Amino acid sequence: MTRYSPDIADENSIAKARGSHLRCHFKHCREITHFLKGKSPSAAFSHLDKVLKYEAVIPFVKFTGGIGRKAQAKLVSAPGSKGRWPQKATKVVRDLITNAVANAEAKGLDADTLVIGHAQCNRAPAGRRRTYRAHGRIGKYASQPAHIEIILSAKKEPIVKADDDSVDVKMSRKQQAKNRFVKVGGA
Repeated sequence: MTRYSPDIADENSIAKARGSHLRCHFKHCREITHFLKGKSPSAAFSHLDKVLKYEAVIPFVKFTGGIGRKAQAKLVSAPGSKGRWPQKATKVVRDLITNAVANAEAKGLDADTLVIGHAQCNRAPAGRRRTYRAHGRIGKYASQPAHIEIILSAKKEPIVKADDDSVDVKMSRKQQAKNRFVKVGGA
């Protein structure tokens, strides 16, 4: 078995899938996996299918240099309304989620109750080729592949806020001194 990034105690309640040296742009895969974190597989499939039909956009958050603004990006609250429709990377990530769902069903987990708890993309070593330039020179022509790992896990229960009366708040001496201070005048 290969090692995944997060250390998970209960391996029976999760489903994993990973791809190494995938020939699709790393930056596109990173933005897709970042967007899908926390979504259910069915919601992820529906959004990715819309991206393949150019009906929805993948918001670009980190790698935004040269990314144009799109009206569809406002629907997913993209910063600066920047987004794209990365076709090849979308197909690859969609296949990985399909694989993770199949692994969940093989373990006996209900795929409807799972969410994408961990989705990570790392750079893979560049595929190096050459292109021929003017005046007899040769330039590099490198691809930027990716390693992707996806982990489906059960949705976490929200933590209920405790009552103020039941919690005994301990304050440091510095905090107690600040509370004793009386502000006089000024803005």
